[in-house]
Amino acid sequence: MTNEPVNVVDLFRRRTRSPMRPRSSDLIQVIFPSFRRVTPYSPALILGEAEQWGRNLFIIAQQKPKPENLRTKEDLAKLNHGMLTAEDHSHIVRFLKKAVQRAGQGEPVSIITFIDTYGADISMESARQFQAFFIATLIRDFLTIPLPTVSVIIGEGGSGGALAIQMTDRRAQFDDALYATAPPESLAAIIFRDPTKVREALLISKPTAKELQELGIIDQVLPSPKLVNDIQGYAKPLALFLERTIKDLAKRNIKALLRVRRSRAKAFGVYKLEPYKKSSRWTAFFRLTPLRRKAVPTPDLKTFNLTSSDIQAGVDWGEQTDPATNPEEYVKCGDMSLKAGGSEEGCGAVMKVSEFMANHYVCPSCGASRIMGAMGWINCLTDTDSFHEMSRDLTAHHLLHPSLLTPEYLNFLVKQDQRSPFHEALVTGEATIFGMPIALAVCEFYFAGGTMGVVFGEKFFRLTEYARSKNLPLVSLCCSGGARLLEGTPALMQMVKTVNCITRLKREGLPFVSVMGDPSTGGAIASYAALGDVILAEPSALVIFTGPRVMEARGFPVNEEDVRAAALCRTSRGIYDNLEFYSDIRGICEIAPRKDLKSAIYKYLEYYRRCTPASNRYWS
Repeated sequence: MTNEPVNVVDLFRRRTRSPMRPRSSDLIQVIFPSFRRVTPYSPALILGEAEQWGRNLFIIAQQKPKPENLRTKEDLAKLNHGMLTAEDHSHIVRFLKKAVQRAGQGEPVSIITFIDTYGADISMESARQFQAFFIATLIRDFLTIPLPTVSVIIGEGGSGGALAIQMTDRRAQFDDALYATAPPESLAAIIFRDPTKVREALLISKPTAKELQELGIIDQVLPSPKLVNDIQGYAKPLALFLERTIKDLAKRNIKALLRVRRSRAKAFGVYKLEPYKKSSRWTAFFRLTPLRRKAVPTPDLKTFNLTSSDIQAGVDWGEQTDPATNPEEYVKCGDMSLKAGGSEEGCGAVMKVSEFMANHYVCPSCGASRIMGAMGWINCLTDTDSFHEMSRDLTAHHLLHPSLLTPEYLNFLVKQDQRSPFHEALVTGEATIFGMPIALAVCEFYFAGGTMGVVFGEKFFRLTEYARSKNLPLVSLCCSGGARLLEGTPALMQMVKTVNCITRLKREGLPFVSVMGDPSTGGAIASYAALGDVILAEPSALVIFTGPRVMEARGFPVNEEDVRAAALCRTSRGIYDNLEFYSDIRGICEIAPRKDLKSAIYKYLEYYRRCTPASNRYWS
């Protein structure tokens, strides 16, 4: 490749997605003569061992199909080529445990991963097998594994499917490879509602190796050959990088490597802010302020006045002094959305807005619920007036790399500020539940769909540090649409940052209760939310890595009932019959209606407290 400016669309079509590009098996065959592939023989996953450079190498590789694998109609009809399934991820979890065991027997072990995938498998089968939970588990395992690790993006890195095996001690990428928050087709389907707008999606993603190196997501850019089918041309610089890196990491103390991993994860996405210092933890970093926001109906709620001759949508509640006390404003179950299109479940019951809000946006007649904002969830889960907010005014302007504050993103943020009383998609602070103090993180769905961005990750980090400093249990409420695509790959890295936060919390022995509201999707469910000591959910919560709309746009069949919390909780009961497959994943422990979630949280936290010796108890 030359040093001329890159046409990212041309790069994507002619090189990154070229069917003639070397696959993982081609490069492994050239670089590792002693490679021995182990079962399973999955089309998208290669696991194996090799002895080289004085180390026992455990190699994990994703692989897209070669042209000869796409000759039949059945092959062409397959939708998840090159995507790792939940079963594949289960095999990787066990393979990593095997590597740790071998190292424990005195063998010098290193781990190498090759990444070339559109993303994780988004089929219903993988969703039913807790695909998102496996991704979160693998991110955690790579952050904590006591072995030196190296990853290389050899072609395409997409979404959590790539991130699950990319967070290593050293990370490289070929200069004609791309790595993004989501495959461009999926990103286009989400942002533009048009999967054909690949060019626009790629320009937003900033997925090139040079851009990612500047953002700290990879460490080194590897040169690619002139011809895209030149296996030796790719293998030579890759082998040189791996040999040098494996030998260098072998000299380093594993505790030092672990510290660097944690430090790097902590800083992901934070470009402008001064590094966190323990000496400042009781100053502005952890400042708490009372929550002085009135409970107003969520945006898009269709209200009407019963005295009207023809029932019309009501006024904008955001302009009212105290709308919850207005006795003339009503909602109708089954006809509550101001947004056009789509049908709603409901029984037709008419009720006052104040009563609907007091019942946590659930119809008292039939139990149909609507998505609830952060204010509603805070009132639902905590004692009245007990919540004090942290990092209230922290915004993207304080943290993001200047290249990510595009005009499109700035306009988007302005619109979100008009929809929510909060300044970001995560609201954090301290509160009490039946008098018990907790640290609380709540997604604000009505700010950018509750999506994870750099500010989301930083606020979550600050909250967990506060919880550790005060020995508080952590409770989170997930109600998220995934990663903030307009922020590019730094938003994806917040999955790593939040997982790192949870591992730090658990080292202190503090409990973490994760609550899944409707919807719980994308990066949030595939990171911190899946790692709760106890995972609770409301029965109707959608719990899935990739949203149904994107699945349908990519041609995958969807059955939403299978990935609602009630169904997944029933599936979770069978985990204990297959512990080898699920490792320490336990799925959803309990479902409860919104009005009962507060009691359910308290039940588990009280159990933790009673089982903790008084000398080690985290609160009185």
